[in-house]
Amino acid sequence: MIRPDLLALTPDALAALANRGLVKRAVKELDAGAVPVLGTDPDGAVQGEFPDGTTTTLPPNTILDAARCSCGAAGVCRHRIAVVLAYQRTQEAGAPAELWSPGAVTDDDLTALMGERTLRRARRAFQAGYRARLRRPTAEDRTAQAELPTCTVTFLVPGDLSYVHTDAVNRDEATALAVWAFREADALGTDTVDVGGSPTTATDLTAVTDLLDQLLLDGATNASEVLDVAWQRLHRDLTAQRLHWPASVITDLLAQLTAYRRRSADYEAQRFAALLTELHARTTATGPRAEVLGFDEPAETPLRRVRLTALGARLRSAITADVFFASGDVVLVHRDTPLRTGQKLAAANVVSESATRSASRVVTLKTSRVAKTSLTPVGTSWDDLPQALVIDDYDAAAAHLADLPPRQVRARVEAELVRVVRVSEVTEVAYDPAAQRLTATLHHTSPSTQNHRSQCVLEATHRAVAPHALDALATALRANPTTITGTIRRHRGTLVVDPLAVRTDAGVVVPDLAPGTTPQPLPPGVTTSDPLSAAVDGALLVLADAAHRGLDNLTDSLLARVREVAAHLHRTGLRTAAAQVTAFADGPAAATWLRAHLRLLVTADAR
Repeated sequence: MIRPDLLALTPDALAALANRGLVKRAVKELDAGAVPVLGTDPDGAVQGEFPDGTTTTLPPNTILDAARCSCGAAGVCRHRIAVVLAYQRTQEAGAPAELWSPGAVTDDDLTALMGERTLRRARRAFQAGYRARLRRPTAEDRTAQAELPTCTVTFLVPGDLSYVHTDAVNRDEATALAVWAFREADALGTDTVDVGGSPTTATDLTAVTDLLDQLLLDGATNASEVLDVAWQRLHRDLTAQRLHWPASVITDLLAQLTAYRRRSADYEAQRFAALLTELHARTTATGPRAEVLGFDEPAETPLRRVRLTALGARLRSAITADVFFASGDVVLVHRDTPLRTGQKLAAANVVSESATRSASRVVTLKTSRVAKTSLTPVGTSWDDLPQALVIDDYDAAAAHLADLPPRQVRARVEAELVRVVRVSEVTEVAYDPAAQRLTATLHHTSPSTQNHRSQCVLEATHRAVAPHALDALATALRANPTTITGTIRRHRGTLVVDPLAVRTDAGVVVPDLAPGTTPQPLPPGVTTSDPLSAAVDGALLVLADAAHRGLDNLTDSLLARVREVAAHLHRTGLRTAAAQVTAFADGPAAATWLRAHLRLLVTADAR
């Protein structure tokens, strides 16, 4: 009896069920001659006996960690993996199976797997609605994957639901939601789908609008602390309704007001203005609820067992950092990590049995006597990351960014645009002392794109919190890097990368966490003039000043500046933006300010 489920388990699938180290060890032992003696009983169970006497049995319709092994290891051990690999070596390669979609699974199949009670709980989440991003099987990778709001579900073996891997605690519910997402996507012929729920944001957010208008009229300079109580109450109400994105904006708004009152450098007038406009956009936009207002999921979801690959870190202050991790096709961020811990995590593989993931993709790692977190060096893990996180065609990545909706109404997730960029060559490394910016041109020739050679720009700006970052980055760029992780954006049709970490033959360098190094002599860079950017940035600065002061406190001189920037916008060809800024100058009000500022923000992102 042939076991197609065992034949379908690729090394990547086995690594998902265990870890890559165990897979490599099992392969090494098999190659060294420690091959188990295999047998198959009439029921289809594959048995393996090792030279040391260890016996392992892999019954059909049973996932590996539930199989029997006399070694006593909890979970998947190297013996179970070795039996799978040895069994595959004894079978002749047959014709490749047809590509399969989890959407083919019926509700009767799901009921047989998890029972009607569990399926009813999953249906409640379906009725509330959620968004899923799907990766379909290909000839090279026959696994199917669904990224749900709070977890990722991977179907490792076509047609066999016993080989479903997810980091969610409620595995069966997540499996059902993923199946329904594939079923909907198969019908629509798309890879991103809104499942169940209401297709539009039909939510009454009048309270948000009223408070927003009042704050805009008062400005940061005159905002009453009494009004903070109303904002906090509104935040609790939105969170209870699982409207995570506007609730998150309110959190950031209150943080900005607190920073201003404390005269902290964390307050930024342009950031304050952008948050006001984003809150307005989310309360007035119509579209998928999951994108505009938030996933109808708990604010935090516990993860059963999560494997993370660090992608670098960004210092937030002298003592805390954000550490970025790849988890399947998703990038998560560990916020406000103490510096000493961040230095350990920033270039490590992490396996945690006690972690939570928020709706905005913030992961919290905990340790206890029962559930521990282990770290190993990142090594070559960047070579095995999912293709969805990897950029090897810069032009295609820039085109993808151009197609995204405005960020003011996109899902408000952390590290949304952190990616892994493959690099063949680095040229034109330079430093602009006026802008305190290091730039370089990255080149890559990818066999997967028929040897298409593309190029993009790397930009890193000096920040006082990380004084040695640019020197460490310059040293790494001269060492022939092969991979750079960072946040990507698009400027005038070109992909731009803000680096987080660089991998060279000597290892991974995290510039923000690098110790003091010898200053690197670099050729001077040149700041190029961009009239469109200058006009938009100038207008944003003036409108931010208006919001900072409050629309009830505008002076004639400030309104004159508003008209000046409107004229500048008109001269550069941005006539619609100019008209809306002029309308605000002629009739200063919350509605005209919000309309003009939103237009400018969208224009700035589209440059």
